[in-house]
Amino acid sequence: MDFIYCDVVVVGSGLAGLRAAIAAAESKPDLEVCVVTKVSGPRSHSIAAEGGMAGVLYPEKTGDSAELHAYDTVKGGDFLVDQDAALMLAQEAPKEIFYLEKLGVPWNRDADGRIALRLFGGMSKPRTAFARDKTGFFVMSALYRAARSLPIKFYEEHLVTKLFIKRGQFAGLIALDLRRGELRLFRAKAGVIATGGGGRMFKLTTMGFANTGEMWGIALREGIALKDMEFVQWHPTALVPSGILISEAARAEGAYLVNKLGERFMARYAPQRMELAPRDVVARAIATECMAGRGFIHEESKMCYVGLDLRHIDPQRMKERLPLLMEVVRTYAGLDPTKDLIPVAPAVHYFMGGIHTDLHGRVLDANGRWIIGLWAAGEAASVSVHGANRLGSNSLAECAVWGRLTGIQAAEFASSTQQPPALDLEAKTVYGAEERRIFDKLLHRESGGISLGQVKSAIQEALHSGAGIFRHKSTIEEALTKVTRTAAKVMQVNVHDVGRTYNMELKELLELDGAVLAAQVILMGAYFRQESRGSHYRLDHPSRDDSRWLVHTIAYRYGDGVVLKWEPVRILKWPPEVRSY
Repeated sequence: MDFIYCDVVVVGSGLAGLRAAIAAAESKPDLEVCVVTKVSGPRSHSIAAEGGMAGVLYPEKTGDSAELHAYDTVKGGDFLVDQDAALMLAQEAPKEIFYLEKLGVPWNRDADGRIALRLFGGMSKPRTAFARDKTGFFVMSALYRAARSLPIKFYEEHLVTKLFIKRGQFAGLIALDLRRGELRLFRAKAGVIATGGGGRMFKLTTMGFANTGEMWGIALREGIALKDMEFVQWHPTALVPSGILISEAARAEGAYLVNKLGERFMARYAPQRMELAPRDVVARAIATECMAGRGFIHEESKMCYVGLDLRHIDPQRMKERLPLLMEVVRTYAGLDPTKDLIPVAPAVHYFMGGIHTDLHGRVLDANGRWIIGLWAAGEAASVSVHGANRLGSNSLAECAVWGRLTGIQAAEFASSTQQPPALDLEAKTVYGAEERRIFDKLLHRESGGISLGQVKSAIQEALHSGAGIFRHKSTIEEALTKVTRTAAKVMQVNVHDVGRTYNMELKELLELDGAVLAAQVILMGAYFRQESRGSHYRLDHPSRDDSRWLVHTIAYRYGDGVVLKWEPVRILKWPPEVRSY
C-alpha cells in the first residue's frame, strides 16, 4: 500500500485549486500541503478562460459599487442566487485581481495606467479585468509559478477514485497514479475539492477533455449532497462545428450577432442590452432563430448556427484585444474575422450547480451538516453565487475568492487538529476494497461486455436531448430512463487494455462511473423543477414561479437511489423582480 500523509490535500489544479493551495501554504507555512490532480502541469481547464475576471476596481471612475455588482449577479442568476454569497463575491473579488497583478498577470491597461475593464453581459458597468483574450493562460501561469515556489507537493496525473469520509469527517482520499498504474492512499486532516465542471457529459461543449464530472458522483456516494445541478449554462458562441469557445470578449468589444437575413436579431429578445444580455438569454435567442429557420446550416455537420460579425471593428484593436480569437478562427475554421462572419452556436460551458456548500465553502450533507474538515471551491462547488445563470467573468472571480477562503480555512483547521490521521485498519480496509473494485472487477473482466464508447455516447445523447437549452417533461422522462438504464451497464463495459501504466481506457471508465450518477441528478432536477428560470427553460412551464420554485434543489444518495429535497434561497436585499434586458 502506497501511503502519503498531508495536512491539507487539494483535489484539482485549476484556478480554485491552486489558489486554495497557495492560500493554505502562505497562511500556515509549517503544514504539509498537497495538490492531487489528474492533469500534468498547469493544464487544468482554467487555462482556457478567455474573457476576464469581474471586480469593482475604480468605483470613483466608473460609478460602480460592490452592491451594484452583487445586484447584477443576483438578477443575472434569475434571483436563485444566495444574496450573501453575491455580496461576498463583490467585496472580495477586487483583492484577488490586485493579488494576481502582484504575481505577474499582465492585465490590459487604459491610457491612464489603470487596469482596463470590459463591459460583460448582464453587467451594469464595465468591471471585467482582462489580459487580452488569454486571461486564463496568464492567471494560471502566474499561480502555477507561485505554487511551485512554495513547499507544496504536487501529485500530477493522479485520478481520485474515492473520498475517505469517516463518521462524518474527512479523512483522506484514494487516487490512481496513472503513470505507475497503482492506487495511493492520501490521509489528510483537511481537504478542498476543486475539480471543475463536467461538460464532457454532453455532446457539444467548450470544456476540455479533463472536465468529465466524476467527482460529483464520487461525492454523492460518500453522503455529500449536490445542489442545483439542473442549471447548466450553454455559452452562446462556440465555434461550429468544433465547439471551441469564442469568448464573450468579442461581444464586449462590439461584435454583432446576425442571422442569415443579416438581422441583428438580439433586438427581438433583449432590445436594451442586445448582444450583451446574459448568456441564457442570448443562447435561447440563437436557438430560437434556428428553430424559426433563420439560421445558417453548416454543410458538413448540418449544425444550425448564426454569424458573429466583427468586420466593423478596427483590425488593430482586434489584434491587441482579441488575438486568440483571430488565431482560433483562422486555424480551426479557415476564416478571417476581419472579413468573414464567424459561425457560432451554443455549447455547454459551465455548471451553476455542484457540491452543496455553505457560504464559506464548507461541504454539506443533505441535512446541512458540515462534512468536518472538507471544503469545495470553484465550479465543482455550489456556494449559490451564480443561481440559475452565471454572468460572464464572475467564474474566475468566484474561483479566486473561494479558493483563497477555503484554503485558509482548511489550513486553520489542520493546524488546530493535533493528531495526524493514522494508517489504521479502517483505512487499509477501504483501500483494499477500492483496489479490488478497480483492478479485479473493472480491469480484469472476462471477454464480452459492451464498449465504453457506446455507454458514453448514450449518456451524452440523453443529456443533450433532456437537459438542453429547451426542455420538456416528455424529453426529460425519456432521457432519464435512458441514463438510468445506461448506468446499470457501466459495470459491464469491457476494458480491452489490461495494462496498468497510462491505461486511458480504465481512466475513462472510472470517470464515467462517477459522471453517470451526476447525469441522473441533472435530469431529475430538471424534471421536478416545473418552471423556467435562468438556464432551465421548460417549454411546458415557460414562466418563472417564485411561489413554488424560489428554492435550491438538494440531491443526495439514499440506498441505491437518489432523492431530492428543496431549500429556500437566502434573500437579504433584493426581492425577485421581472428580469428584463
